Amino acid sequence: MPLLQITEPGQPQPQSQPPQPRRIGLGIDLGTTNSLVALMQDGTPQTLPDAAGNPLLPSAVRYAENRQIIVGHAARQAAEEDPQNTLLSVKRYLGQGLTQIADTGPYRLLPTEQGTILFATRQGNISPVQAAAQILTALADRARHALQAEVDGAVITVPAYFDDAQRQATRDAAMLAGLKVLRLLNEPTAAAIAYGLDQPQNQDPEHPPPDQETDQTVAIYDLGGGTFDISLLRLHRGVFEVLSTGGNATLGGDDIDQLIADWLVEKTAQPPTSPAEIRTLRNLARTAKERLTTAESTTLDWHGQRTPLTRPEFATLIAPLLGKTTAACRRALRDANLKPADIDSVILVGGSTRTPAVRRAVADCFGREPLTGIDPDRVVALGAARQADRLVGNKSGPDMLLLDVLPLSLGIETMGGLTEKIIHRNTPIPVSRAQEFTTFKDGQTALKIHVLQGERELVADNRSLAEFTLRGIPPMVAGRAKVQVTFQVDADGLLNVSAREQTTGKLAEIQVKPAHGLSDQEITAMLRAAYESARTDIDQRSLREQQVEADRLHEALHAALATDGDALLPPAERKTLEQALAQLKQTREQGTAQQIAREIERLAKLSENYAARRLDTHARAALRGRNIAEYADRPTDRAKDHA
Repeated sequence: MPLLQITEPGQPQPQSQPPQPRRIGLGIDLGTTNSLVALMQDGTPQTLPDAAGNPLLPSAVRYAENRQIIVGHAARQAAEEDPQNTLLSVKRYLGQGLTQIADTGPYRLLPTEQGTILFATRQGNISPVQAAAQILTALADRARHALQAEVDGAVITVPAYFDDAQRQATRDAAMLAGLKVLRLLNEPTAAAIAYGLDQPQNQDPEHPPPDQETDQTVAIYDLGGGTFDISLLRLHRGVFEVLSTGGNATLGGDDIDQLIADWLVEKTAQPPTSPAEIRTLRNLARTAKERLTTAESTTLDWHGQRTPLTRPEFATLIAPLLGKTTAACRRALRDANLKPADIDSVILVGGSTRTPAVRRAVADCFGREPLTGIDPDRVVALGAARQADRLVGNKSGPDMLLLDVLPLSLGIETMGGLTEKIIHRNTPIPVSRAQEFTTFKDGQTALKIHVLQGERELVADNRSLAEFTLRGIPPMVAGRAKVQVTFQVDADGLLNVSAREQTTGKLAEIQVKPAHGLSDQEITAMLRAAYESARTDIDQRSLREQQVEADRLHEALHAALATDGDALLPPAERKTLEQALAQLKQTREQGTAQQIAREIERLAKLSENYAARRLDTHARAALRGRNIAEYADRPTDRAKDHA
């Protein structure tokens, strides 16, 4: 039925509104092995191919002669002949320090003063951020060329287990590439968006997309070229809530290639003797892995020796590596208080999940066949494109709310070397939490804020992220100042910490940008240590808290005795208090938490009469020369006192 536009008689005809131009938001999957760019076209996410029709851009950057920088297929092809100037798997080096890199490959790596690394190339020392920026620039240029227009922003995907340093390095690379970052989106969440909201023709017909009217719990198993993620998400009416995450930031298809390479060297007794041979060997291993996806056997030719490798042998070879991934899946289930039977769908992400042995391991772990309806290489970019389209202001379907979570707790150091957690692990982000703290000493005018990450009770057992100092606190009696410390984690998982003194409004803040991040082994070790050491940590915290309380009481009473002890105390009573102070100090150094608590209570009782005399003396001094009627005639003050 046609619609008529009706206006009141005598009123001007309304002007038709010109259609609003569609804004362009890119979804970028910055991968370890390959990268992709996608965007919404005619209501459907599509990956953009290169001139040859290939959507995959190898994540390879070559620093060639004559200051030429080559990105993509040509760079990967040159890796064997020019290994030290051709950077592959750059994503593995983002936000990492030299001590965190297990396999340096053929590169010449240099440490920096900030704790990160540089690649020594013929064009000078190149940071991983600079190399990643070249890949992002190539993807953005592909989009600009295809659309003949500028882009309004991009959603860039990152592994769920990327820590703050790795996320910040990714954001820095995008800025170098001239891209406005709309959001850093966890790769598993992007995959869930692609499956949960994609068009029916793109789905596996035997496994329809989750029903958006009911809760669905989905496992995202993401085994890429250099990283592994497992995320459990609950989907309901457009809300994607991350229940738990796990994984390994240094485990992926590259490690499968290395296992094949090591196996071949052992079989042939011919180790590589140069960087070029290292690269040749790895390429040979990767080709064998890809052939075994569809073939039952293949043959590797290394130094003239032809060595067969069958699919069952290959499965046995990579079984320990797959065991690490399924162990992470079980931990993620425990963290979310779920059983495999509670999972409604399993989604595979990453080219490495094409391997039949991987798919069998996933099916055995969750007790159901995983979904395979969308190309695992493209699914992350497609989901990112959907999110980017919304964030630039286009309407392309129902609204979504993404609730990712923090992988580790965040807090600050308090007296006694204790960690006070402000935001706990697995809290949905974005999030803002504040907590009030105070001074420890009389007259204290500054407060150092030491930001920490981890699950343990003691500072020494957690990771230091940053330090800053709030100055300008008015000198007060210990415990009177009120300092509010606020932690804000944005949707990208980046942290901002501020401290404000409440009476003066003095403010200090810092955006946490550590030089390099935690390796997955460190994250896993921290979580395991927190679980195994829970009882010990509680005992240690109790001891430290009693020690801090003993220090506070000792310092306050010692200062009071020095001020007016002779005037208010008989010699015998003062001697008793001084002996109790000495006993408290000794117990504080050598006793248990319970013993220290008993000494604190004993000294507090012994000093009650002295404290009362001090209070009485100070009150009389304050009222000296004043008339009680002055106070009786001040109803406002009486009301305040009553309140």
